[in-house]
Amino acid sequence: MSDTRAIVIGGGYAGVLAANRLTQRCAVTLINPRPTFVERIRLHQLAAGNDDAVEGYDSLLHPDVELVVDTAVRIDPGAQTVTLGSGTELGYDYLVYAVGSTGAAPAAVPGAAEFACPLGEFEHATQLRDRLSDLPAAAPVVVVGGGLTGIEAAAEFAEAGRHVTLVTDALGPSLSPSGRRSVVKRLRTLGVTLVEGAAVARVGARSVELTDGRQLPSEATVWTAGFGVPSLARDSGLSTDPVGRLLVDETLTSVDHPRIVAAGDAATPSGMPLRMSCQAALPMGAQAANTVLARLAGTDAAELSQVMTGQCVSLGRGAGTIQLSHTDDRVRNLYLGGRTAAVIKEQVCRGTLGFLRKEARKPGSYFWIKGGRRARRLAGAPAAAR
Repeated sequence: MSDTRAIVIGGGYAGVLAANRLTQRCAVTLINPRPTFVERIRLHQLAAGNDDAVEGYDSLLHPDVELVVDTAVRIDPGAQTVTLGSGTELGYDYLVYAVGSTGAAPAAVPGAAEFACPLGEFEHATQLRDRLSDLPAAAPVVVVGGGLTGIEAAAEFAEAGRHVTLVTDALGPSLSPSGRRSVVKRLRTLGVTLVEGAAVARVGARSVELTDGRQLPSEATVWTAGFGVPSLARDSGLSTDPVGRLLVDETLTSVDHPRIVAAGDAATPSGMPLRMSCQAALPMGAQAANTVLARLAGTDAAELSQVMTGQCVSLGRGAGTIQLSHTDDRVRNLYLGGRTAAVIKEQVCRGTLGFLRKEARKPGSYFWIKGGRRARRLAGAPAAAR
């Protein structure tokens, strides 16, 4: 086994891919707070009760990867150590920062933290599933947030026979006009009540109050608006963007420390983060690992290069919307819908795990489409973002 010690913090899509790839030249330790892999793209299904959204690490990790079930609480870049919640201190030669993102009900909205159920973590989705299982099917459910997570959650609950109201200031802002119309049509077919151009003023135990004074009955309020990232990088004194994502260059290397690289939702290359998705996370995980491997080989690390193809939205088990995009993630006014899109989305979810398994069996085998217009985007970015 190699004498080079690599620690990967975060056992999600980017972290697992990076850990497997690094076994080519490194002794790898993966730190994750849970003993099983969480399929975040299925958390709305977990909440609805039709999928467990987990997979065993034994099928996803290379046998040489050491899994440490614990929480990283501090990184000391000078000493090249990571301190865990248990008090254990681990040393590294290279570190991959792949802690992902999370969601939480905002403290600024009265009652939200107390009565609303977030959907950004496995524990959140499990609590929501248990909450819904205690309610009759006729009990009103309010979903707050019109992004892809909110859309998928509302559709999943409605398809299961629940009375759902979706409250949002803008529905599907990342979609094209035609893709948005496809989503709206399906939601209405499922019986979802859409309240657009609205904001929540207060969340109660059995109601949601909007800023215009309207009161919506709600036995379960699901909060999907907004996101956050763990504060580990900021707490460790590393340079971050205002959200808390680690600032890295185009090789995914920390702007502060050359032995720290990052991938996934908690990384912001050149101040321009990629859209949060497993579509972005897997190639970023591979490229972060490649940067480490290049340094070990004494060669120049390649700059970030990956193509985005679109957005996959599940609308229950029976339908979906596949929003097509340009390679730089700008949407096209083209989409696939209906049952065909549902089949594609399911294949994407299964295929994502398939990519991780293949990399575990044969490190270095994962490939992705390179190119896109990131260089052009960087050329046109404000100076502060370069």
